[in-house]
Amino acid sequence: MIVCVCHRVSDRDIEREVRHGCASFEELQDELRVATACGRCRDCAQDTFDAARACRPTPVEALARAAARVIPIAAAAPLAA
Repeated sequence: MIVCVCHRVSDRDIEREVRHGCASFEELQDELRVATACGRCRDCAQDTFDAARACRPTPVEALARAAARVIPIAAAAPLAA
């Protein structure tokens, strides 16, 4: 869905920026220029950004999930001889 007609920014564009680490709406505006022309899309763009951020874990959460998947070497099954 096109969110910003003035700069042809879609919801997928916004979601992609969030996946690549965009941390604030202002940063999103700098990258995509969304909601910087007429401003009529600002609420929709903000809602789309907020929803995408809600689905993406914070860096601390992502590190905690990654650490939980690590199996210590001592706990691994012994190798067959």
